[in-house]
Parts: sequence; structure tokens; C-alpha cells
Amino acid sequence: MILITGGLGFIGSHTARALLDLGESCVLTQRRAPKPNALLAEEIGNRVFLEQVDVTDGEALIDVCELHQVTGIIHLAGAFFGDPFEDARANIEMLFNVVNAARAVGIDRVCIASTIGVYDVADEGALSESLNLPISARHGIPMSKKINELLISQLAPATGIELVAARIGAIWGPLGRPAAPFFPTSQLIHAAAAGRELDLGTIDGGRMPHADEGLDLMYVRECGRALAMLQLAEKLNHRVYNVASGRITTNREIVEAITAALPEVRFDLPAGQDSEYQRSRSWLDTTRLREDTGFELEYDTEQAVAEYIGWLQAGNER
Repeated sequence: MILITGGLGFIGSHTARALLDLGESCVLTQRRAPKPNALLAEEIGNRVFLEQVDVTDGEALIDVCELHQVTGIIHLAGAFFGDPFEDARANIEMLFNVVNAARAVGIDRVCIASTIGVYDVADEGALSESLNLPISARHGIPMSKKINELLISQLAPATGIELVAARIGAIWGPLGRPAAPFFPTSQLIHAAAAGRELDLGTIDGGRMPHADEGLDLMYVRECGRALAMLQLAEKLNHRVYNVASGRITTNREIVEAITAALPEVRFDLPAGQDSEYQRSRSWLDTTRLREDTGFELEYDTEQAVAEYIGWLQAGNER
């Protein structure tokens, strides 16, 4: 039984689905009253159990772990976009409570969500987990994740628990936000599926994305499967893993995939890259993930875009 904090969120739901497909059962915690979604509804009460738990409540988390005889934890919950002071405190409390719950019930491995944003470097090419990273960060999310990574490097030897940081790339797909703050993939696909113009007000900088701008994008179903495989791997040789596609996907590729699925849709993006909004020409090295778990991508860009469009046109809002 694997517990996922934030288990009914975007990535959490797909991670739960992947665990089910691999033969596991899950308990999913959510701070608000949990509501099942289309990915998991048929398994609720059978192999999926929902618990309303605030992860800042350490005793409640231990109680849930004991009740469901939890054998592993994937910690995805986080506090962001609120009061910066309270968010920082909550994120540290949640990490300590998760590790303490694992220690209390004898859990051997906890996977903890980190982010591509911890790199924040100008390097080009593949970014490996062994890179020395700057302490600073330009946003609260990567700052919180850097703090967590430092803490788990201390807490793992102190507790004897295998604490694994998963540096997750730019994730998109079913159940995700219609407008992602840092890349335009979701905005393009939602506009195409609905047959409307691209809303530039939802794009970073309020400007038209350029065709050759890109990022290490990963379809959310792939991300969920990678996290599930990390949690269930017989042996892990490292403390930190990149969870990503291992390549740059450009806006041009996304638009071409949209047109392949919906030939009547055309987005005329400016060529090249906007010099004021250039992203680093780098991607995450996924060698560790592939070698230690056997993970390989199952979707190409065209397949993933077509599936997401189909999901939205079937009546799903996200």
C-alpha cells in the first residue's frame, strides 16, 4: 500500500493510476475533502482509498499510515502561491511529518517531489543530477525544493530511511492547469480543442510564444509511471533522480502535433526564439532513472497531444 500526499492532484492522480497498473494499492491524501476523478473512480474503496489529511498534522498522517498498513510514501503535496512565510513553514513541516511517519511505521523508502527548477543554470545540453547547484532560486517553488533536498540529505542517514528526490520536469496533460505559468503547451492545446484563439494573457510575458522555444516537457502519464517505478524499484543507486523526457520539445513540435490531430487548426508562431524570453537550451539527463528502474518513454509528442485533445473534447475541463 503506497500513500501519496496530494494524491488527487494533477501528478498524484496519474501516479496513483500507474501504481494500480503495476499491481499496487494506494491511499491518497488531500487537505480538502477528497473527490475522485475519472482516472480513479472505479477503484475507490477497492484498491484506492481516500483520506482527508493535512500533512502539516503529523499525528493524523501517522494514524493514516497505521490504518492502511502503508509500505511506501510518495510525497507530492506542497504549499505555494499563498503567504510566502506560511508556505515556507508548511513545506518544511510537511517534509518532517512525512519522514517521521515513515520512521514511526517502519517504511523503507519515501520519494519526494523536487523540480526541474532547482537547476536554474545557463548550461546547454543535458543536466545531470551530479551538477553543483546554486543555493539561490528565482521562485518559491524551486527554493522550497532546494531546501527539501538539503534536508533529506541530512535526514536520510539520521533515520536510515531511503529518501529519494525526484526532480520533475515540465509536466502537461489531462487534469493539468489549462494555463501553465512557465510554458504554453496547455494553453495551445486547450485553445485548439475548444476551437478558439490563443489567449496571450495566459502566456508568460503576455506575448506570442515563438516556434523554436522549448523545454524538457513530459506528458503526465509518463511522469506518473516514472514516479511509480522509482517507488517500487527493487534497488536504487542514487538519492536524486531526474524525472523528465530527456529532450527538448519545442513549441513548433507541439503545434505540428496539434495540426496532425486537428487539421483545421493552425497556430502561426513567430520563428526562432524571443531574445527577451529565451529559455535555457538544456534538458534533464534521465540516465539514472532509466538504468535503475527500466523506465522508457511510451508516448511521442504526436500521440500525447492527440490523447490530450481527445480527453478535453470528451468533456473534461482539464
